[in-house]
Amino acid sequence: MSRPKWINWALAAGAGALALTLLLPTSNRPEPKPSALPDSAHEEHTNKQRLKVQDIKATDLLTRMDAKQHLSIMLEKTATMNAAQVSRYVNDLQSSHEHIRSIHLMNTNGSFNKPFDHASTQGSKLEQQKLQHALNLAKKAANKRQSFESSSFPLGKEKYFVMGQPSKDGKRAVIALFSQNVLNSVEQHQRKNLRMIPYPREGKFKIESVHPDTLNEITVKTGHDNANASHFYENEIVIRFRQDPGERDMRIIKSDLRAQSARKLGYTYVFRSEHMSYKQLHSYFESKWNPLYMEPHYMYLTNDTATEQTDVTIPNDILFSDYQWNLPAIETNRGWNITKGNKDVIVAVVDTGVDMNHPDLKGKLLEGYNVVEPGSQPMDDVGHGTHVAGIIGAIVNNNEGVAGMSWYNKVLPVKVLDNSGSGTTYAVAEGIIWAADHGAKVINMSLGNYADAQFLHDAIKYAFDRDIVLIAATGNDNTERPGYPAAYPEVFAVSATDPDMSKASYSNYGDYVDVMAPGSSIASTYPNNQYAALSGTSMASPHVAALAGLIRSLNPDLTNTEVMDLMRQSVIDLGDPGHDKYFGYGQIDVYKALQAASGNSAPLQFWPQHVRQQMDNTMKKYTQ
Repeated sequence: MSRPKWINWALAAGAGALALTLLLPTSNRPEPKPSALPDSAHEEHTNKQRLKVQDIKATDLLTRMDAKQHLSIMLEKTATMNAAQVSRYVNDLQSSHEHIRSIHLMNTNGSFNKPFDHASTQGSKLEQQKLQHALNLAKKAANKRQSFESSSFPLGKEKYFVMGQPSKDGKRAVIALFSQNVLNSVEQHQRKNLRMIPYPREGKFKIESVHPDTLNEITVKTGHDNANASHFYENEIVIRFRQDPGERDMRIIKSDLRAQSARKLGYTYVFRSEHMSYKQLHSYFESKWNPLYMEPHYMYLTNDTATEQTDVTIPNDILFSDYQWNLPAIETNRGWNITKGNKDVIVAVVDTGVDMNHPDLKGKLLEGYNVVEPGSQPMDDVGHGTHVAGIIGAIVNNNEGVAGMSWYNKVLPVKVLDNSGSGTTYAVAEGIIWAADHGAKVINMSLGNYADAQFLHDAIKYAFDRDIVLIAATGNDNTERPGYPAAYPEVFAVSATDPDMSKASYSNYGDYVDVMAPGSSIASTYPNNQYAALSGTSMASPHVAALAGLIRSLNPDLTNTEVMDLMRQSVIDLGDPGHDKYFGYGQIDVYKALQAASGNSAPLQFWPQHVRQQMDNTMKKYTQ
């Protein structure tokens, strides 16, 4: 006797629920520390100051280990070279590594070859004496076949250190002077990245600070005030008309505004007036043109702060074991046993650009695009984008620097932020659309603002509708206020954890947060062939972008929503069980996520929507 249909449906639903339950994260996880509530302005500044000092110290260690490697390789490569070949080798090295200021090759009998000085060093008489003293100590150590490393010392406006390294046979040695200007760069970068200072009025336009909800002007006196501030160009406005204006209409508008030109992206225009403020522009367009929406031209800033056993891949990158705590913490090494990525799955970095010549990114970067200066390479003049790109795709197992999360995925640099680390809504939107039109399967956006800009949201929707996974950092003000683009429903929002899997003290939080990822003192690539440790949700976001790239490499049939759902469900659950506003669903687990994504078909929990997607694709083939 056959069962009623409703019984069959009930049994199927029960089986589906059971299968889904088995795929959800288990609760036998380490208990995280309690979530940090909003700090006072003084506490927040103190915490960020401590973190900035920690990043500078970590960067100091990275530069020293990298320097030691360069000296060892130099001794090995120059062992059989003649004088002319040595000169060419050293000149090439110094031209691509500006921080190596002078190199002294010597025999252990005490005789120096002529030093190779890349740039003159300036300093007081006392500072020059300290330099000479350090060189003498290094020479004495070399004669004893010992290595040497000085403490940092000032020389003019920069800090330096001296390092000496003997060859393996003890017959030769090299002594070099290294600039640590990167420490100043990290210090300045993190003051902005962690919002320790009010955003300065940089660039060629006046920048106003407003409350993102009311647009009432506010005074930003401290970094703490940034949590309730959004910045925009006071004499510009973003307009989307109900119907595109014709040539006559545009002439009228330009005449009224005294504007020479207007910028258009998609359906949206940006107008700049020579004599009208934003309020006046808003009143003008509202009364005369009745647009679909009007909003300020916002600025976006960097958001830089299991029982089964498998073999764990330990790459030979020299900074990995000692400094890259972040990759083992999210089970990246175990995940590499499932996939190491695919060159056809492109991850776009919409940011400050990338150092296109960095040796640890060689072969991993596509040509990219420069929105700030079209026609120029998307070169990084800040450091932020290079650091983000290295987290995703620094070359693995090349015995140099750091290891990225993906061995093979290509990185597409899109420069939308200028040398102040900021960019306009127009630039960010253009960068997103350009990346969507040029093959990106994943877009990382380690930038944000507290204002909900419909202009930017249109660009986000454009990319999302093209099946792209959009990842964004939440921000570094330890506030619950939603930051954009992270808080848009089409975007996967990422906050930051510390090494002990607690919420990083600076990290924003809220109901819109999807997951957490490591964000504190993350070692990665930095401009001019260097390495640095930076903190911020900007550093957390590319971990998730890289994971999305790995998932799409392993299972290209998954849609963007399926990839995002899979990452939410394949986590280390932190805080309250399930989703909570401090940890989202939890910290990403690369191995678990790739396990769930493995196979030739969609994971079981995505079967209904996956089948619908496959049917839609089939229908399109026969209806086009």
